[in-house]
Amino acid sequence: MPRQFEQDNLIGQSNALLEVLEHVSKVAPLSKPVLIIGERGTGKELIAERLHYLSARWDQEFIKLNCSSLSESLLESELFGHESGAFTGAKGKHEGRFERADEGTLFLDELANTSGLIQEKLLRVIEYGEFERVGGSKTVRTNVRLICAANEDLPSLAENGEFRADLLDRLAFDVITLPPLRCRTEDIMPLAEYFAISMARQLGLEFFTGFSPVAIEQLMSHRWPGNIRELKNVVERSVYRRGSDGEEIDHIIVDPFASPYRPMSRVKTRERQQASSTNDHAPSQQAPADINQSEAIDTADLNQAQPLAISFPLDFKDHTENYEVELLKRALAESQYNQKKTAEMLNLSYHQLRGILKKYNLLEKA
Repeated sequence: MPRQFEQDNLIGQSNALLEVLEHVSKVAPLSKPVLIIGERGTGKELIAERLHYLSARWDQEFIKLNCSSLSESLLESELFGHESGAFTGAKGKHEGRFERADEGTLFLDELANTSGLIQEKLLRVIEYGEFERVGGSKTVRTNVRLICAANEDLPSLAENGEFRADLLDRLAFDVITLPPLRCRTEDIMPLAEYFAISMARQLGLEFFTGFSPVAIEQLMSHRWPGNIRELKNVVERSVYRRGSDGEEIDHIIVDPFASPYRPMSRVKTRERQQASSTNDHAPSQQAPADINQSEAIDTADLNQAQPLAISFPLDFKDHTENYEVELLKRALAESQYNQKKTAEMLNLSYHQLRGILKKYNLLEKA
């Protein structure tokens, strides 16, 4: 079995993952088509590799292709090959992925992005095991086990006419649906530790120092929309930025774009410009004729304000610091001591919150 497959081992002990692996073991020995459905970053390619290497074709070619990365004409040529002179720049015969994967397995990712022409030709290969190269008339026969993947709901696309229903029927001999990482919470820390140790080795560190309780809370509370791929990037980034100081990883850098200097998005810039333009064209408020009248309004507003539970004289600095400490403690308790959530509740950046907690010696208690 190839070393790369051994290194990219599927890690976890959650029931959701174990059910998927059992499903894979049952269908792998067959030469039937299989569909793998899952969100981005859930490991669809790893499952396809496992299907191949657990089958009788394990010692033959495992060819893969991302269908969303090529135009229709290039995808057609890559899949089925072309004859010399089939189109401008086509010098010599080119064998496509179906020919190269003969007797082995072909994995097609992002299948939902293929055109009707490609889907029609795929259907013929599945039904008859034959095709013609682009620009050719000779029938080429092939024996390929086809595994396809998508991160969309293919049955819904078929109902809306955006995907061939007959092709979906042919491909879906069996369907393996991968659970997102948020449904595999038991696997988050084993995966994080695996990625952290691998990154420590790449950096030449003697050992991985581990995650602090705060870092573990960050990892466990994040929703991971990018799933395992996002977790891998986040952990590797956090390990590399921490360096070799010998201390635990106490901060997980989830968003590398987080910065007080981050440029404003085009949408927000446009909204601000529109708001400014509206204010510029709005009729100006007429100044009060009598300044005493304005002062009277202000005084009325102040009289309606709730009185503060304070007594004078007082030390302004001590009083405001005590108020900030109490506010921080209440926000931390409300967010169950998740610093990221606390920062969001107080409309602060994560780094701003950490600075304030450090100022009041609350960082270790958080």
